[in-house]
Amino acid sequence: MAPRTHELDLASLRLAPGEGRRLALEVPIEPFEFAGERYEASPAVVPVRLEVSRMTGGGYALRLALDAALAGPCMRCLKPAAPPVEVDAREVDRPGGGEELQSPYVEDERLDLAAWARDAFALAAPAKILCREACPGLCPVCAADLSEVGPDHHHDPAPDPRWAKLRELDLE
Repeated sequence: MAPRTHELDLASLRLAPGEGRRLALEVPIEPFEFAGERYEASPAVVPVRLEVSRMTGGGYALRLALDAALAGPCMRCLKPAAPPVEVDAREVDRPGGGEELQSPYVEDERLDLAAWARDAFALAAPAKILCREACPGLCPVCAADLSEVGPDHHHDPAPDPRWAKLRELDLE
């Protein structure tokens, strides 16, 4: 079983410049909101593969890989959905190298692995979270589940309100 961690002390790896290490860890991924709905990783504690390389001149090159399902409501029918999400994220932290070379997840050689995993997982999530690819969703008029009511489900169009006064005329 891989060790469970929220944070990793990079200095404790004692890497020489140009040296690297691969680690197998377990990281909890906190739930997050997307499009007004709550989504979470399944399982909540995810096995991750972390590659840490010490750069010449100081700093670290980091790579995070994980696979988990994104559990939450389908964006079309609101039934439970759990599409798979594959994460392959990279970060560079080189102090003094400019803003683009400083990772927001590394401070004083401590890597906030849980925050990085959560953000990378959320960014890798699909734009539309569906229970299945061909989910027809809900009827916009009556909110019936279109996968259950069948293709014959329809509503008569509402009469044009511009003609309402003419319908009130009694011509007989």
